[in-house]
Amino acid sequence: MANSEESRTKIEDNDSEMQMAAGPINEDLDAIIEPKLFENPPPVRNYPVYWLRICSKLLSFGLFGIGAALISVVAFPVMKLLFPNPKRFRKAGHHFISVMFRFFTFYMTVTGCSYLTASDRKKFRTLKSCVIVANHPSILDVVMLISLIPNADCIVNAYLGGKNILHIIVQQLYIPTSLSHEEIMSRCSESLHDGNCIIIFPEGTRSLPGGQHPYKKGAARIALTSGCPIVPVYMGGNDKRGLRKHDPWLTYNTRKMYHYAVYMKDEISPEPFKDLPEPAAAKRITQKIHEVLCDEANMEYIELYK
Repeated sequence: MANSEESRTKIEDNDSEMQMAAGPINEDLDAIIEPKLFENPPPVRNYPVYWLRICSKLLSFGLFGIGAALISVVAFPVMKLLFPNPKRFRKAGHHFISVMFRFFTFYMTVTGCSYLTASDRKKFRTLKSCVIVANHPSILDVVMLISLIPNADCIVNAYLGGKNILHIIVQQLYIPTSLSHEEIMSRCSESLHDGNCIIIFPEGTRSLPGGQHPYKKGAARIALTSGCPIVPVYMGGNDKRGLRKHDPWLTYNTRKMYHYAVYMKDEISPEPFKDLPEPAAAKRITQKIHEVLCDEANMEYIELYK
């Protein structure tokens, strides 16, 4: 009980500091961060290369669609025969998709579209039973993370589980947001206890250029329910113009190929918060996540144009 009271006191003492860290970016920081977030990119220096990279990006997404169709109609039926047990099928499926995404990232590197660097690839490969939370600057963030994490599970926006090319993969392997809150929590806990990692973007959607959306409490609630730690991952690198929210497809970084620089931060344990009421605990863990992942705390991982 003494340890519990000490933890509670420490949390309460730090609460105001955490709230400040989780608050909106202030005006002074805006002046520093805005150039880093590429609101005013320099003009295109080499138009032939620029348009070649745009074509490479479009071809990459075409390949992605073809690959998704082949996995759905060819690979999955074969895997169902090889792994009739649903849990074994999902485990094999997660590893298979990770390998396919690794090939996809390799293809984009070879064709000059993008390249991926990670702080410690071996550490990513050995992650187990944890909630991965990440900022969400571009549409390919989940692809990059799954390519690094072989046992990655994730909560997927409901529209991907609808009538489109990805719905077979999403419905059979991942957790769509169209499920009830209770079912999502149950499936996340089950997946974590099976040794998988759950990938969640706390913003709920891609970041808007110039800043991040308010963080939702879902990741914190899953960690509290399951008792599993949270591992924050910062998606750094350069300007992802053309892959951000509301960007036109026929745009690209005006100077360089896309660089995805992925950094694993120190894990956040739900243990110190477990004696608090659930809403208060979820709020404080979410504040801590924001403190770790907000752009102003990761300036060294954001690359300027040169």
